[in-house]
Amino acid sequence: MKAIFCGIFLLIFSVSTSIAQSKYWIYFKDKNASESPAVSQKTLQNRAIKGLPQFDESDLPVNQKYNERLRQLNISPDKNSRWLNAVSATLTPQQITLVNQQDYVKEVSPIQPGFYIAQSSRASMAMMAPVMEQVQSDIFKKAGYTGKGITIGVIDAGFFGADSSDALRHIFDNQRVQGIRDFVKPDQPGEMLYSVAESFSDIHGTEVMSAISGIDDEENVQYGLALNSKFYLARTDYSLREWRGEEDNWIAALEWMDSLGVRVVNTSLGYAKGFTNPEENYTPAQMDGKTSAISKAAQIAADKKGILLIVSAGNEGDDKSWKIVSTPADAEGVLSVGATNQRLWTRIGYSSIGPEFLPYLKPNVSCFSLYGTSLSAPVITGFAACLMQAQPDLTNKELISIIERSAHLYPYGNNFVGYGVPRAARALELLKDRNLANPNYTVKVKGRNAEIPVNTNENMIALYRKKNERDVISQQTANVTNGKITLRRQSGERQTTIDMKDSVIEVLWE
Repeated sequence: MKAIFCGIFLLIFSVSTSIAQSKYWIYFKDKNASESPAVSQKTLQNRAIKGLPQFDESDLPVNQKYNERLRQLNISPDKNSRWLNAVSATLTPQQITLVNQQDYVKEVSPIQPGFYIAQSSRASMAMMAPVMEQVQSDIFKKAGYTGKGITIGVIDAGFFGADSSDALRHIFDNQRVQGIRDFVKPDQPGEMLYSVAESFSDIHGTEVMSAISGIDDEENVQYGLALNSKFYLARTDYSLREWRGEEDNWIAALEWMDSLGVRVVNTSLGYAKGFTNPEENYTPAQMDGKTSAISKAAQIAADKKGILLIVSAGNEGDDKSWKIVSTPADAEGVLSVGATNQRLWTRIGYSSIGPEFLPYLKPNVSCFSLYGTSLSAPVITGFAACLMQAQPDLTNKELISIIERSAHLYPYGNNFVGYGVPRAARALELLKDRNLANPNYTVKVKGRNAEIPVNTNENMIALYRKKNERDVISQQTANVTNGKITLRRQSGERQTTIDMKDSVIEVLWE
């Protein structure tokens, strides 16, 4: 295992040279159409409300006859994915050749290494309070929106101490955890995850829950927005094992939550680069929303199941060999969340950057987090739960649109922070009026120098220098003098975003 520890920020990668080279997805060619869909009545009701098909082939279970044939080849299937129509299994090179020869097998693909979590400590929760002001938590609270009636799924690495956490006492006292399941050790009761800690990562899911719905009643400090939501919890990663990240566990957990009718899922986990054979590792170019199995599953969840999947963008922004978002944050249909600085709301150094080769914007939005995008994504999950309470008939895609449009940079997003910080006041206004006017505007400038009048009380504001309408060359600050800022056009710069937080000016250089 490779672990990088910086203050109370911990980035953990689990890899294994021996096992990492032997775990694969086995994709089947078809299914048994006579099988019944493996979903609950609640799931079918949710789909009917959202106008989605009641079920399709992806809801049918994997053909168990194919699993039996694999066993006859001395291969033990591990996880089944009905969405991908595949099973995971550990294979030798000889078995790979044998499996590829079977007439019912479509493809054999390695499960990529490099699973990461962005880990923080209990002390970091004290830093969550500033983000509540940033996203205007008081607006939701005054309106009575606390995620009541909304069930949230959390796919993470561990939930140690969750049932005894002061910040989550109200969740457990009111029995709002509907179920907990351990996909790493499926024979172990899920409740054991509260009491057994085997590594630093076992507290990670607890902190994610706190960032979704935590509150300190004694200190009157709110950590999350969805104070009254319910939860399903799933552990999918075991950081003490030095082996490939178990993306099969992650997919199984997501399918489990779909079968229970869960409509919004937070995952502060992702895949990036690994430490094994470079030929088997992900490359930045593969962060295309199509390559990884978990991005494929995430897109199915978004397009076919109506699930709002909220994902941490990743913490590789300072890593010059990577920098960009990890998977499944690269999937087009998920809401990927980056992290900002507290004061100017620009990208904080570690927050991953959206790939320039994508035809869509990543991350989608961002908010303040000092200790990783693991804690910014849960904040936006709570934000979404409040909107779902306010208007339960919203689809996942409508929710993403409203969250993006409520963000302070919209429509001038960029691949550093997406559309910026979602704001509760504007989000609630958008629920009432989807044609709400936007205060942000463009100005055209000729030449290489310009003085731009700005309406702000700030002495210093943020700039995004961009090579096009989306991709950032650099983020900078500018001093406000006599109500103006002075700009000098950089080489290759075509647009500049002047970010005053309350409003934005987009400069178009001619």
